[in-house]
Formats: sequence, structure tokens, C-alpha cells
Amino acid sequence: MKCLRLVLGDQLSHGITALDGLDPAHDVVMLAEMMAECTYAPHHRQKIALVLSAMRHFAEELRARGITVRYVTLDDPDNCGDLTGEMRRACAALRPERIIVTAPGEMRVLTLMQGLGAACGVPCAIRDDTRFLCGIDEFAAWAQGRSQYRMEFFYREMRRKHRLLMDGDTPLGGRWNFDAENRRGFAPDLTVPPPRRSTPDAVTKTVLDLVAKRFPNHVGALGSFAYPVTAAEAERHFADFLHTRLPEFGDWQDMMSADAPFMFHALVSAPLNLGLLDPLEICRRAEQEYHAGRAPLNAVEGFIRQILGWREFIRGIYWLHMPGYATLNALNAHRNLPGFYWTGDTAMRCMKAAIGQTLDYAYAHHIQRLMITGNFALLAGIDPDQVDEWYLAVYADAYEWVEMPNTRGMALHADGGIVGSKPYAASGAYINRMSNYCRGCAYDVKQATGPNACPFNALYWDFIARHGERFAENPRMAMPVRSWHKMTTDKQRALRARAADLLSHIDQGTKI
Repeated sequence: MKCLRLVLGDQLSHGITALDGLDPAHDVVMLAEMMAECTYAPHHRQKIALVLSAMRHFAEELRARGITVRYVTLDDPDNCGDLTGEMRRACAALRPERIIVTAPGEMRVLTLMQGLGAACGVPCAIRDDTRFLCGIDEFAAWAQGRSQYRMEFFYREMRRKHRLLMDGDTPLGGRWNFDAENRRGFAPDLTVPPPRRSTPDAVTKTVLDLVAKRFPNHVGALGSFAYPVTAAEAERHFADFLHTRLPEFGDWQDMMSADAPFMFHALVSAPLNLGLLDPLEICRRAEQEYHAGRAPLNAVEGFIRQILGWREFIRGIYWLHMPGYATLNALNAHRNLPGFYWTGDTAMRCMKAAIGQTLDYAYAHHIQRLMITGNFALLAGIDPDQVDEWYLAVYADAYEWVEMPNTRGMALHADGGIVGSKPYAASGAYINRMSNYCRGCAYDVKQATGPNACPFNALYWDFIARHGERFAENPRMAMPVRSWHKMTTDKQRALRARAADLLSHIDQGTKI
């Protein structure tokens, strides 16, 4: 045997570099379902099922192309449980001349891969992952010498490089960013078309049964599983988005509704992060919708910015600052994560809705993650390590490279401003403007003190009080800091007393 080519569960692309130059007559492709990967975080059961089913479908596609696949299932009695052990076992059985892998997305897996050669006694070549639109070295070169890293300027460079939404050297429409037009508040009469949902096939049903038996104590419903598990089905999902939801996506991308958990979002992050979709291809497809007159510029630009701009920027930040990034806690937050993050058992309707749909679907859109669950964790001073673990566990699209900078950086400001220039702290007024969560809530969003007051209000001002000195000179935070100092002493005391009461309930594990 010539080469053993390892493909990881989030590298399910036929163009992955580990498969470049594959010789079907002499090479074997290795895929392995590992208990260690299913349990290094307490993953949502739908996330485990999605990865395992997609891996099994990918292996079938390789075999249909005449490629020999060594596939180790989770329930294989000889399964070693970890990747290094399985690679040793494969090398002993197949005796390859070398191992070929594509660089993984996570630092912990890269460390493992760097030791594979020595562990297996076979040379191991680690190739770059070319599925991303900005290489790790390319991002580092862009970041060099900059006092601040701002996604907006990086995004402009990516637009120029890939010639997306460009008119010569200028952006179409005369502006790089239409975000100001993408923040419409809650509209009660808005009709939201449901997204395409996939019916599990025989392979997926087998995996769902396996996950139900092997992970009974992990969070998440399995009965609502409807993710695409092949590139072909992911393409059908994306085509459905282009035709039914992209035209309205721009206007309503920040809106939240207890009645429409998916809103107009594309739902491409999970298949994209698995390798079932190509990022540049879906950006070009969205651009075509604008040129064909089927979608407005603010919708198409907003979608492309999330893929070409934010996704690539976040990955660059991760690899630029790891491993130290994983320890950052700039706001000195050490409170334990409330138990209701795992159950949704809270009287706060916004948190109950966002967490509830997360448990049901392993999904919440970016504003729910940032301004509901993330915002609460920020205001309450929850330990970033515990918040990281939760986000990594509960979302089907979560891998450390994308989860950690979004959580520790964007949501918690624990990186001290590497990702965002300000903490995304907000009171209940923002949630009320952007959603219907406050209607019918046990708490009154218009009250800040007293037992019936919205917890976000007092916690917001308590956050400003705790960190006011730090943010007083921040131009995007100076106004709320000044507002706090203009309040009467009695009002300040009442707000902080209400916040202290809420935080004591969190510390004691009692319901709020």
C-alpha cells in the first residue's frame, strides 16, 4: 500500500487536499467515528448524528468512485476510541508508506496530527486546508503591524481578491457595507417561509438510533433532525434559501421571533463547516441572484459578508492568537454558567425561547446567540471557559475555530477587544425592539427595578457600573457610562440591588 489518507469528520469535501493525487489502485482513505470526538464536549445529540451520518454518506460516495475506504464505526467492537489509536491499528494492518492528512480546524487536533508520524512509525504529511478563502499565513500577513483587527477592512480586501459585488475597483452600489439597512425591528405581520427540511434516510435513521443508545445523557432532541447529510442535499437546501428567503434576508436578519426560529436565514453554517458546501461557490450563487434581479443588494451583500468576511476573519483570529486566546478573560468573569442554559427552565421568555429552540434543533441564528444567550452571559459575568463549552456543545455548526472567537471575543469581550471594538451589552429594550419575546414574559421589559423587572435591565446597568472605568474612553461605550454617572445615587443603588438579587439566584441555582 502506498498512502493512507485520513479524512476528518468536518472535511467531507471531495476536493480536500488529503485526497489530491489519490491513486485508487494503491491508496486507502480512512474515516473513523471516535468516541473521544463525540465527548470532548457534551455535544448536542443532533450534532453527533449529523457528523456521523455525513461521514457515512461521504464514505459511500468514495466507494462509488472506486476508492478503497477503511471506515471505523462508533459501534465497531475493535474501535480504539481515539484517533491516534485507530491510526496505529490501521497502519499495522495496511502498512502504508506514508500518511496524508489535511490540516484540521482545531488546535487540539493539529497537535494530535503532528504526533501521528511518530506514533504510527510512518511519515505523515499535513497539507493546507484550501477550502477557506483566506489562508492562515495570508491572514497573518494582513494582520501584521495593525494595532486593531477590524473585520470591515479585512472584508474589503476579500471582496477585491475574489471579485465579489465589485464594479471595477469600487463596490457595487457605492458602499462596502449595507448593515445599516439590515436591522429592521420586529414586524408582527411578517410571513416567513419555512426552510427545506430533510427526511432522514436509512443511513441517518441507523445513526439516530445509535446516538440515542450511546448518548442518552447528552442534551438535545433527536426527533426533529432534518439536516442535509450529503453535498447534493445541502445544495438543495441552499437553492431553497436563494429562491424563498434570500430576498428578505437583508431586511430581517437581526429579527427574532418565538414563532419562527429560522426566520430568513440560510442555515448553511452546519453543512458549510462540514465541507458539504463550498464558500466561494455559495457567495457567487448569491451574487448571481442580485444580478438577475431576484434579490436586493442589501440582502446579498449581508449574506456574502457573513461568509466571505466574518467566517474567514474569525478563523484568521483563531489561528493568529491560539493557544493563548483560549485563556483570555479580560473582564475577569468567573461566575458559573446557570443550569438553565442546559434546560431552558427560566421565566425569561427570550432565554427560554432561544435555548429551547437550541435544544430542539441544535440551531439559533447569530443575533439570538450574540444578543440573548451571549448578552446574558456577558452581563452576568459568566466564566468564558464555561460559556465556550456550552456554545461548542449545543450547536450543530460549532467547531472551536469558529465558536471560540465568536463566543470569547464577540459575545463576552473576554479577549479585550481583539475581535470587537466594544462589548455587545444591551438591556431589555433592544430585545423588545428586535423580537416578540417580551410579549407574555413573566418580567416587564419596561421596568428596571423590583421583582417583576426584566433581568436584562438591572444587569445591564450593573455591568456598566462594574466596568465603567474600563470603557469610559471607548467612543462606542462612553454614552452609557456617562448616563450611569448622571443617575441619582438612589437609582444606582436600586439597580445594583436588583442585579445583586438576580446574581445571587444564579449563584444559588434557583430559578429566575
